[in-house]
Parts: sequence; structure tokens; C-alpha cells
Amino acid sequence: HPFGHGKVENISGTVEAVLIFIAAGWILFEAADKLRDPRPLDEAGWGILVMLLSVAANTIVSRRLHQVGEETGSIALKADACHLHADIYTSLGVLAGLAIITTGKLVVPDINLQWIDPAAAIVVALLIIRAAYHLTLESARDLIDVGLPEDETDDLRRHIAAFAPTIRGFHKLRTRKAGADRFVEFHIRVDAAMSVDESHRITDMLTCSIKEHYPGTTVSIHIEPCNCALAQEESCGCLLSEETRKSLKAVEEPN
Repeated sequence: HPFGHGKVENISGTVEAVLIFIAAGWILFEAADKLRDPRPLDEAGWGILVMLLSVAANTIVSRRLHQVGEETGSIALKADACHLHADIYTSLGVLAGLAIITTGKLVVPDINLQWIDPAAAIVVALLIIRAAYHLTLESARDLIDVGLPEDETDDLRRHIAAFAPTIRGFHKLRTRKAGADRFVEFHIRVDAAMSVDESHRITDMLTCSIKEHYPGTTVSIHIEPCNCALAQEESCGCLLSEETRKSLKAVEEPN
């Protein structure tokens, strides 16, 4: 599977998303149990201190992971960053609950605020589920070879169009992604009289142009002969204007 190793990252991201869903489910289960059977909290002050340290550490690490994940296109790193984001939500929820309960004991000691802890846990669990849902979409979609985002596809079209009129048209543009690796393939139409050497040089230049913008991209280009004086835009995606096609037709028609 020379084209499939990159998808290991997507599998890793999907598995991590499932684990986050399980963690959120367990939080909901525990929170519901504590709502039914409230229990007093001990040593809330230590809990607040631990949560503050946890939030600070996870914030620093998750931001760095997300940054590197974006730079490298690694879905596994972005999944881990999402996992740590979920930990931050958890810690903040616990911190808020502990702070309210601790303050309540000092300000209004006669009011039972123990229910706030499981209520905060439920809110946190819902936030975690939302994050895990988006992570699942991002990591699992590449497993079924979804195309690249629309902005990247439009950018690829601009790279191809930059070689007009040497490239007279293109069609059958298909894209996919496996982990951080992009795969792009399309057909281009060139002058039927162009030599194999010249057409190969054009494809090399176009491939280098795409790879310069998207490093690590695998580009496959199929060359087809084209008489753009006769080509129709809907049939070959011709890049030439109507005026240019008329000029070519006048040159190519025999006297």
C-alpha cells in the first residue's frame, strides 16, 4: 500500500476521537450518578490548585501541538491537540465548580451547592462531545478519499491556468488526501504537434509549481492532444478565449 501509509494518521485521529467520546460518556454517567446521590467534596482547595496547573500546562502544549499539526498537515497531532483541548474544558469546568462550591461555603454556608459539581461536569462533557464530533469529521473523511478543500482546489486550477496558452485546456481534476500527503491528478490538453520532450517539460514545470506551494504533493498529469480552434469549453475546459481560438483556427486552416 504505497499510497495508504499516510492514512494511518487518519486512523489514529479517528481512534482518538472515539476515545474522547467514551471519556465524555463516562463523565456524563458519573455526573448523573452524583446528581442522584450528592456527596460532599473534600479538600476543594487542593483541587483548585491542581486544576489551575493542569489548565496552564495543557493550554501551552495543546497550542503548540495544533500549530505544528497545521504546519505539517498532521491529523494525528491535531487530534492530540483536540484531546488536550478537551482536557482544558474538563479542567475549567471542574475549576469553576470547585470555586463556586468553596465560595458558597464561606458566603452562604446554609445552602447546599454540591449539585454544581456534577452540573458543571455535564456541561463540560457536552463541550467535549462537540470537539470530538468535529475531530471525527476531519480525521475520518480522508479515509473515504474526500477531495481537497474548495480553496485548495481553486488554487490548483489557478496554477494550471497560469500555463495558458501553452496548456490549452484541462479536465478530470481529482484530489484526495492521506494524512499530510496530498494527491492530485488531471488531464491537460496541448497542441497536437507538440513534441513528447516539450510536453514532458511542461508537465515537470507544472508539477514543480504545485509542489512548491503544497510540498509533498503527488501530482499525476495525463497529456492529451488538442486543437483548441475546434474545442468547446464544456468538452475540455479550454483555457483560451474565443478570440484566441479564432486566431488559432485562422492559422491552422489550410489556404
